[in-house]
Amino acid sequence: MNYSPVWRTIVVGILRPLLFNLLKRDWKGQDNIPGEGGVVIAPNHISEADPLVMAHFVYTAGRFPVYLAKDSVFRSRVVGHILRRTGQIPVYRDRADAGLALRDAEKGLRAGECLIFYPEGTCTRDPELWPMTGKTGAARVALATGVPVIPVAHWGAQEVLPYGTKRFRPFPRKTMHVAAGPPVDLSKYEGRPLDAETLTAATDDIMRAIAELLGELRGQTPPEVLYDHHTARAGKKGTDDQDKEAKAS
Repeated sequence: MNYSPVWRTIVVGILRPLLFNLLKRDWKGQDNIPGEGGVVIAPNHISEADPLVMAHFVYTAGRFPVYLAKDSVFRSRVVGHILRRTGQIPVYRDRADAGLALRDAEKGLRAGECLIFYPEGTCTRDPELWPMTGKTGAARVALATGVPVIPVAHWGAQEVLPYGTKRFRPFPRKTMHVAAGPPVDLSKYEGRPLDAETLTAATDDIMRAIAELLGELRGQTPPEVLYDHHTARAGKKGTDDQDKEAKAS
């Protein structure tokens, strides 16, 4: 992976003290994150603010966090430059072949990067903020490269920045509850073709592990059947279509 150690140091120097001062921490399971080698960190997604929470958690566990971002973001002169210099990975969503779209993610994992990969692909639409069913990208890159998948659950970021709003509410300081579990056991899928059946089953195992961790954090029992992300995507498309019709009228 091409990145600048200097730029990584600059970003850490800016964000780490800021996050330490803004957020309180209740963290568990950081010892489940391997100290070296490629690894997929698979968290739930409840707020646009939680990538910073996850980055903080992973960095203090001894790894530099690498995210996937839409390739269009890399075209921004300033943001794109920072992303490239810190080794963040573009996802080419216009690629018809899912394997090609995630090609750079696989390269990063084989190079030993710690990749934070949101299996849901977007903030959960579950009314109670439980994880949704996942997309298969995290399972695909993990099975293709043989790296472990560490499930992570967090709770609290939704109080700082609720999804769908711009109400940034850092004060009073909020506690970020984060727990990392042991690697998801995907051994039964090793050697199998990466077809829809295999990837869906592996993804279901990953999402169930995340949901169980979140249940422990919340002191509640997660739903037996997770909210379907396909339903959420269809609902979003319907909302977008209504917005377009309203603008055209």
